[in-house]
Amino acid sequence: MDQAGNLYVIAAPSGAGKSSLVKALMAQDPQLQLSVSHTTRAPRGQEQNGREYFFVSHADFDAMVAAQAFVEWAHVHSNRYGTSRQAIEDKIKSGADIILEIDFQGALQIKKLFPKAITIFVLPPSWPELEARLRKRGEDSDEVIALRLQNAATEMAQASNFDFVIINDSFERALGDLLAIVRTHRLTNAAQRRNRQDTFAALRL
Repeated sequence: MDQAGNLYVIAAPSGAGKSSLVKALMAQDPQLQLSVSHTTRAPRGQEQNGREYFFVSHADFDAMVAAQAFVEWAHVHSNRYGTSRQAIEDKIKSGADIILEIDFQGALQIKKLFPKAITIFVLPPSWPELEARLRKRGEDSDEVIALRLQNAATEMAQASNFDFVIINDSFERALGDLLAIVRTHRLTNAAQRRNRQDTFAALRL
Protein backbone atom coordinates (compact mmCIF):
# COMPACT_ATOMS: atom_id res chain seq x y z
CA MET A 1 0.00 0.00 0.00
CA ASP A 2 1.05 3.63 -0.52
CA GLN A 3 2.48 5.34 2.55
CA ALA A 4 1.39 8.87 3.35
CA GLY A 5 3.25 8.85 6.66
CA ASN A 6 6.58 7.42 7.73
CA LEU A 7 6.77 4.04 9.44
CA TYR A 8 9.72 3.60 11.83
CA VAL A 9 10.36 0.05 13.05
CA ILE A 10 12.69 -0.38 16.04
CA ALA A 11 14.02 -3.73 17.27
CA ALA A 12 16.61 -4.78 19.85
CA PRO A 13 17.49 -7.61 22.22
CA SER A 14 15.89 -7.44 25.64
CA GLY A 15 17.94 -5.12 27.87
CA ALA A 16 19.41 -2.97 25.09
CA GLY A 17 17.29 0.02 26.15
CA LYS A 18 14.83 0.08 23.27
CA SER A 19 11.73 0.88 25.33
CA SER A 20 13.43 3.71 27.23
CA LEU A 21 14.70 5.21 23.96
CA VAL A 22 11.28 5.03 22.33
CA LYS A 23 9.63 6.64 25.37
CA ALA A 24 12.16 9.49 25.35
CA LEU A 25 11.87 9.86 21.57
CA MET A 26 8.12 10.30 21.74
CA ALA A 27 8.45 12.82 24.57
CA GLN A 28 10.68 14.96 22.35
CA ASP A 29 8.76 14.41 19.11
CA PRO A 30 4.98 14.64 19.67
CA GLN A 31 4.31 14.06 15.96
CA LEU A 32 5.13 10.38 16.41
CA GLN A 33 2.39 7.91 17.24
CA LEU A 34 3.19 4.61 18.93
CA SER A 35 1.56 1.48 17.60
CA VAL A 36 0.59 -0.62 20.62
CA SER A 37 1.15 -4.35 20.09
CA HIS A 38 -0.87 -7.26 21.46
CA THR A 39 0.89 -9.80 23.67
CA THR A 40 0.10 -12.95 25.60
CA ARG A 41 2.61 -12.18 28.36
CA ALA A 42 1.59 -10.77 31.74
CA PRO A 43 2.08 -7.05 32.51
CA ARG A 44 5.33 -6.03 34.24
CA GLY A 45 5.69 -3.38 36.93
CA GLN A 46 3.55 -0.33 36.14
CA GLU A 47 2.57 -1.44 32.63
CA GLN A 48 -1.05 -0.72 31.71
CA ASN A 49 -3.30 -2.44 29.21
CA GLY A 50 -3.59 -0.31 26.07
CA ARG A 51 -0.55 1.81 26.91
CA GLU A 52 2.54 -0.43 26.70
CA TYR A 53 0.65 -3.40 25.21
CA PHE A 54 -2.79 -4.89 24.79
CA PHE A 55 -2.53 -7.89 27.13
CA VAL A 56 -4.66 -10.75 25.80
CA SER A 57 -5.17 -14.44 26.52
CA HIS A 58 -3.71 -17.16 24.31
CA ALA A 59 -7.24 -17.97 23.13
CA ASP A 60 -7.90 -14.36 22.13
CA PHE A 61 -4.55 -14.20 20.35
CA ASP A 62 -5.37 -17.42 18.46
CA ALA A 63 -8.66 -15.88 17.35
CA MET A 64 -6.92 -12.77 16.04
CA VAL A 65 -4.41 -14.89 14.12
CA ALA A 66 -7.26 -16.91 12.58
CA ALA A 67 -9.01 -13.67 11.58
CA GLN A 68 -5.77 -12.37 9.98
CA ALA A 69 -5.97 -9.36 12.27
CA PHE A 70 -2.17 -9.05 12.56
CA VAL A 71 0.16 -7.53 10.02
CA GLU A 72 2.91 -9.47 11.83
CA TRP A 73 3.21 -11.70 14.86
CA ALA A 74 5.95 -13.82 16.40
CA HIS A 75 6.98 -16.01 19.35
CA VAL A 76 9.38 -14.16 21.66
CA HIS A 77 10.63 -15.52 25.01
CA SER A 78 7.82 -18.12 25.22
CA ASN A 79 5.10 -15.53 24.56
CA ARG A 80 3.52 -14.11 21.42
CA TYR A 81 3.41 -10.54 20.16
CA GLY A 82 1.43 -9.11 17.25
CA THR A 83 0.76 -5.81 15.47
CA SER A 84 -2.79 -4.93 14.45
CA ARG A 85 -3.14 -4.70 10.67
CA GLN A 86 -6.01 -2.19 10.71
CA ALA A 87 -4.34 0.13 13.21
CA ILE A 88 -1.18 0.39 11.09
CA GLU A 89 -2.92 0.80 7.75
CA ASP A 90 -5.36 3.44 9.03
CA LYS A 91 -2.59 5.53 10.59
CA ILE A 92 -0.32 5.26 7.56
CA LYS A 93 -3.11 6.34 5.20
CA SER A 94 -3.90 9.34 7.41
CA GLY A 95 -0.32 10.61 7.03
CA ALA A 96 0.74 9.94 10.62
CA ASP A 97 4.35 9.05 11.49
CA ILE A 98 4.16 5.68 13.24
CA ILE A 99 6.73 4.00 15.44
CA LEU A 100 6.71 0.24 15.97
CA GLU A 101 8.68 -1.24 18.86
CA ILE A 102 8.86 -4.95 18.02
CA ASP A 103 11.20 -7.94 17.79
CA PHE A 104 13.40 -8.59 14.75
CA GLN A 105 11.08 -11.27 13.34
CA GLY A 106 8.19 -8.82 13.22
CA ALA A 107 10.39 -6.03 11.90
CA LEU A 108 11.47 -8.11 8.91
CA GLN A 109 7.87 -9.11 8.23
CA ILE A 110 6.83 -5.46 8.31
CA LYS A 111 9.61 -4.54 5.86
CA LYS A 112 8.23 -7.02 3.32
CA LEU A 113 4.73 -5.57 3.59
CA PHE A 114 5.85 -1.93 3.81
CA PRO A 115 9.05 -1.64 1.73
CA LYS A 116 9.38 2.06 2.59
CA ALA A 117 9.43 1.34 6.33
CA ILE A 118 12.57 2.61 8.09
CA THR A 119 14.09 -0.18 10.19
CA ILE A 120 16.36 0.56 13.16
CA PHE A 121 18.24 -1.92 15.37
CA VAL A 122 19.50 -0.96 18.84
CA LEU A 123 22.62 -2.74 20.11
CA PRO A 124 24.10 -2.78 23.63
CA PRO A 125 27.77 -1.75 23.94
CA SER A 126 28.89 -5.18 25.19
CA TRP A 127 27.70 -8.55 26.50
CA PRO A 128 28.60 -7.78 30.14
CA GLU A 129 26.65 -4.52 29.94
CA LEU A 130 23.63 -6.29 28.46
CA GLU A 131 23.60 -8.85 31.26
CA ALA A 132 24.06 -6.10 33.86
CA ARG A 133 21.05 -4.20 32.52
CA LEU A 134 18.88 -7.31 32.56
CA ARG A 135 19.82 -8.03 36.18
CA LYS A 136 19.37 -4.40 37.22
CA ARG A 137 15.70 -4.52 36.19
CA GLY A 138 15.09 -7.06 38.95
CA GLU A 139 12.11 -8.53 37.10
CA ASP A 140 13.41 -11.88 35.86
CA SER A 141 14.81 -15.07 37.39
CA ASP A 142 18.29 -16.33 36.55
CA GLU A 143 16.71 -18.85 34.17
CA VAL A 144 14.80 -16.15 32.28
CA ILE A 145 17.88 -13.92 32.09
CA ALA A 146 19.88 -16.84 30.69
CA LEU A 147 17.19 -17.39 28.05
CA ARG A 148 17.15 -13.70 27.14
CA LEU A 149 20.94 -13.69 26.71
CA GLN A 150 20.78 -16.83 24.60
CA ASN A 151 18.10 -15.27 22.39
CA ALA A 152 20.06 -12.02 22.18
CA ALA A 153 22.78 -13.74 20.15
CA THR A 154 20.24 -14.76 17.52
CA GLU A 155 18.57 -11.34 17.57
CA MET A 156 21.76 -9.30 17.23
CA ALA A 157 22.89 -11.44 14.30
CA GLN A 158 19.99 -9.86 12.39
CA ALA A 159 21.23 -6.28 12.80
CA SER A 160 22.77 -6.33 9.31
CA ASN A 161 19.26 -6.65 7.83
CA PHE A 162 18.21 -3.27 9.24
CA ASP A 163 18.59 0.15 7.61
CA PHE A 164 20.16 1.77 10.67
CA VAL A 165 22.04 0.55 13.76
CA ILE A 166 22.28 2.53 17.00
CA ILE A 167 24.70 1.50 19.76
CA ASN A 168 23.25 2.44 23.12
CA ASP A 169 26.43 3.04 25.10
CA SER A 170 25.37 6.60 25.98
CA PHE A 171 21.62 7.10 26.33
CA GLU A 172 21.71 10.77 25.29
CA ARG A 173 23.82 10.05 22.23
CA ALA A 174 21.62 7.11 21.23
CA LEU A 175 18.51 9.26 21.61
CA GLY A 176 20.11 11.97 19.47
CA ASP A 177 20.90 9.40 16.79
CA LEU A 178 17.32 8.16 16.85
CA LEU A 179 15.95 11.70 16.54
CA ALA A 180 18.28 12.37 13.62
CA ILE A 181 16.96 9.35 11.73
CA VAL A 182 13.33 10.37 12.28
CA ARG A 183 13.85 14.00 11.33
CA THR A 184 15.97 13.22 8.27
CA HIS A 185 13.20 11.16 6.70
CA ARG A 186 10.78 14.04 7.07
CA LEU A 187 13.07 16.12 4.83
CA THR A 188 13.06 13.87 1.78
CA ASN A 189 11.76 15.45 -1.40
CA ALA A 190 8.64 13.28 -1.38
CA ALA A 191 7.88 13.99 2.29
CA GLN A 192 8.36 17.74 1.92
CA ARG A 193 6.12 17.86 -1.14
CA ARG A 194 3.49 15.87 0.71
CA ASN A 195 3.60 17.86 3.95
CA ARG A 196 4.29 21.35 2.55
CA GLN A 197 2.05 21.41 -0.50
CA ASP A 198 1.14 25.08 -0.08
CA THR A 199 4.80 26.12 -0.08
CA PHE A 200 5.60 24.14 -3.22
CA ALA A 201 2.49 25.49 -4.92
CA ALA A 202 3.39 29.08 -4.01
CA LEU A 203 6.87 28.53 -5.42
CA ARG A 204 5.37 26.92 -8.55
CA LEU A 205 7.36 23.74 -7.98
